[in-house]
Amino acid sequence: MTLPFADIPEFSSQLTGRGPAEDIISIIKYIYIRYIGSALAENVWYIISTIISISIIIILTILIARLVNGLLEKQIPKIVESSRLGKEFDETSHAMTRRLIVAAIYSIGFLMTILLIPSLNRIAIAMLAGAGVATLAIGFAAQDSLSNIISGIFLAIFKPMRIGDYVDFKGEYGYVEDITLRHTIICTWDQRRIIVPNKLMGSDFIVNWSIGNPETVWPVNFGIGYSSDIDKARSIITEVAESHPHVLKEKGINVRLIELGDFAMNLRLTFYAPSRGMAYDAGCDIREAVKKRFDAEGIEIPYPYQNVIIMKQPVEASSCPVPENDHSQEEEQAN
Repeated sequence: MTLPFADIPEFSSQLTGRGPAEDIISIIKYIYIRYIGSALAENVWYIISTIISISIIIILTILIARLVNGLLEKQIPKIVESSRLGKEFDETSHAMTRRLIVAAIYSIGFLMTILLIPSLNRIAIAMLAGAGVATLAIGFAAQDSLSNIISGIFLAIFKPMRIGDYVDFKGEYGYVEDITLRHTIICTWDQRRIIVPNKLMGSDFIVNWSIGNPETVWPVNFGIGYSSDIDKARSIITEVAESHPHVLKEKGINVRLIELGDFAMNLRLTFYAPSRGMAYDAGCDIREAVKKRFDAEGIEIPYPYQNVIIMKQPVEASSCPVPENDHSQEEEQAN
């Protein structure tokens, strides 16, 4: 039996006739040396140059993105503040623009990397050919991320809140520390960081204490007993409020009876303060000072209580019949 490739000198010299396994191994070695090895030798420099080019693009992309981010973050605010446009500088728009520029730089570097790889280049062309279907699929897969990015851009454009604004969000009070492309960071009064997706910030109800006039009207409630003098209590509350440094006296101080409760007459003090934070501190100080004055003046601050009335039920008649007097027995005893 004549073996294949026996007529090829290089190959026939390797067939020793020791067995089928040795012949198969020899065939594999020959194919590798004759075809695969030569192909690799021709493309090795192309592969090396492609790897070097990709590495250079990645390094340059990272360096340029960090350089631009540093310049936009540190130098641009200084230039704007030193110019006549210092009052118009908006930190929120600046932060969002800076992140969009950095994201664009990384996107350009990514696309250049794809174009240098032939296989990925063909895939990219195929994706462009079916861009409609690909866009629809990506939109469904990343709809939350895209919603957060779009909401972040809208927050920077319409400015319902800005970096540094004091807000109430879902019962939490704090200031907006940062607005990124994906989320907003709120720093609460006790130094906790709440990470909120931009989609929620754009759709939920938010109280912004810094937009427009930062002055705040703050209420403080007091309860006094029904036997206490309302006018005297109102006079004490007003005096204490006027003596606090954070209360804007020229704006007016009001004390009104708002409710006749179950166990107390409720008075409400309202006053103006420069900000929400100062209003909260002033309210706590006034509440403590009024309590001390009430104790000194003999005005009762009642606590919740209930009167329990116990009504005595009349004694019901016995269900057993009362025996009648036996007159015959009385007569016998008398005799």
